[in-house]
Amino acid sequence: MVDQKPPLTLLIAAPRGFCAGVDRAIRIVELALERYGAPVYVRHEIVHNKYVVETLKAKGAIFVPELDQVPDGVPVVFSAHGVPKAVPAKAEERGLNYLDATCPLVSKVHRQAERLIGNGRHILFVGHAGHPEVIGTFGQVPEGRMTLIETADDAGTVVPADPENLAFLTQTTLSVDDTAEIVEILRRRFPSILVPRSEDICYATSNRQAAVKAIGRRCDAVLVIGASNSSNSLRLVEVAEREGARARLVARGSDVDFGWLEGVRTLGITAGASAPEVLVREVVDRIAERYDVHEEPMDGVEERMVFKLPAGLQAA
Repeated sequence: MVDQKPPLTLLIAAPRGFCAGVDRAIRIVELALERYGAPVYVRHEIVHNKYVVETLKAKGAIFVPELDQVPDGVPVVFSAHGVPKAVPAKAEERGLNYLDATCPLVSKVHRQAERLIGNGRHILFVGHAGHPEVIGTFGQVPEGRMTLIETADDAGTVVPADPENLAFLTQTTLSVDDTAEIVEILRRRFPSILVPRSEDICYATSNRQAAVKAIGRRCDAVLVIGASNSSNSLRLVEVAEREGARARLVARGSDVDFGWLEGVRTLGITAGASAPEVLVREVVDRIAERYDVHEEPMDGVEERMVFKLPAGLQAA
């Protein structure tokens, strides 16, 4: 007699996975390979997902950490996270043909930073030290004109030289709740601080966090499919834990730990903005090897955002 699999209900979050900025960045690399042929160089991971990077490598993309590792005469793509101004300037100096895959919502923050500095403001930038998006944004303005705020403690202790002449901006992939707390502290301490006209945290980050909140309290545990260096994926783990569920980040199906699932009857599944849907299905299929799975897709915000490709690729 075949052992019966234990039942497991899967709540599949919506929306999840790729956002418009990630879609655009990957398409830029694919179109560059079609137009120019391999190899096409990419500075840094195009997005934070090993599966995506390996898939593009198989098509002829070569990923390098810095521009000086790109040979002369070949195209280079800048990642979705954005780059300091010095990077395209150096590419132009060398005569390199480059394509900028920076997410347009990150580029919007770059333009805001330039305008604020041009108007004489000092920027308090809410973000995570060392993240490529933060490095890229700081690289848009002269050194010393922006101060990084990582935590509520930072917001409560920062001592600007001119407290009456401040503005704040944020990384696009932060925790909505944590950022709200930090911003509240900054606005309380510095009543004249200039507030962005619109939310810097991107729609995809906000929507995915809201989707996890919607399922978190109904789940014993939540699996977030994403990379360990993906800010938005790590935030989804935190959101699930705050809703009372155990949560864990997995890169793909082979990372599923069945021991960790012991006793779980309802499991939430979501994916960070850089994780393709194929990995969601891979995780579900892996779980179905041991469990009698019943999937419950969730209703969520329908995302219709589409970003234009760079002019040089639009006719490709």
